Amino acid sequence: MLKKEYGKDLSRLNTFGMKVTARYFYEYDSLADLLDLDFEELARPVKHIGGGSNLLFTGDFRGTILHSAVRFMEVLSQDASSVTVSVGSGVVFDEFCARAAENGWWGVENLSLIPGEVGASAVQNIGAYGAEVKDVIRTVFAYDTREGEMVHFDASDCAYAYRDSRFKHEDGRYIITHVVFSLSKQWSPRLDYGNLKAALGLEPDAPVPSSLTPMQVREAVIRVRNEKLPEVGKVGSAGSFFKNPVVSREKYEQICALVPGVRVPHYDVADGVKIPAGWLIEQCGWKGRRSGNAGVWGKQALVLVNATGQAEPEEIIRLEKQIVVSVRDRFGISLEPEVEHI
Repeated sequence: MLKKEYGKDLSRLNTFGMKVTARYFYEYDSLADLLDLDFEELARPVKHIGGGSNLLFTGDFRGTILHSAVRFMEVLSQDASSVTVSVGSGVVFDEFCARAAENGWWGVENLSLIPGEVGASAVQNIGAYGAEVKDVIRTVFAYDTREGEMVHFDASDCAYAYRDSRFKHEDGRYIITHVVFSLSKQWSPRLDYGNLKAALGLEPDAPVPSSLTPMQVREAVIRVRNEKLPEVGKVGSAGSFFKNPVVSREKYEQICALVPGVRVPHYDVADGVKIPAGWLIEQCGWKGRRSGNAGVWGKQALVLVNATGQAEPEEIIRLEKQIVVSVRDRFGISLEPEVEHI
């Protein structure tokens, strides 16, 4: 069924809790309904959203908002070592993570509790604790609004990079309808990132017990996230607001020299050294601070919050700019937002 609304209140469709409206709002629960839309006639601009977990609405949306309610999970094939699952774009991503863990399938347990929906996960290339969704995506199916036809892309054709994909750069051309994931039945935990081993009661150098299950890893990830991040629905935020910057080894050494005696957390990556943006922000004294109704979460400086529930978009943007300036002035690094501003 195709649902159409005018002047749609989007407060519950963006996790920041911005009190904004959309001029037109369409929600579809089948491919047929999506194909029934006349994209040439939709009020511009047109924006497709998921759960609104990586968005900052900068004001009322004057065009058309589209939202998928295509919700299914179907096993396409499986053997002794792997399983292929097709998932509708409107499925809450964490529900997919839960089902995978319940079935003993490895691949998305480290991504547990990331807010948002499956379609948006493939656009954003969501990631956490050393894993990215691109690692388990096999094929992305989408409707090409320009050509008026269904298309599909192998993961290798999606131009995936850190919090990026081809779908973020083609002006809303592709509307993702479902995603096919390839998960493993073979024991394959990834525990080297963050403090997952500690959350599982393991010493840093201790061997990982072969009895460890995807559900146990999922539960550990959820514990760690709940300790650091605001609860979705209670405190408005968009999760990690900034991307973790990647710098050269030389630049990393310069940063170390700016904070003598302090260990600068980092991760070696293919093109340099990744430094947690939250650490940089905390070093600049922002952790737990408020600016009007906006604030920086007291347990994780990477997260900006609608501290009072009454923040206007301008307050979040002002705080964002203040943080960017302070990090650039102290460390010579320009932070880039992970959150999309629309």
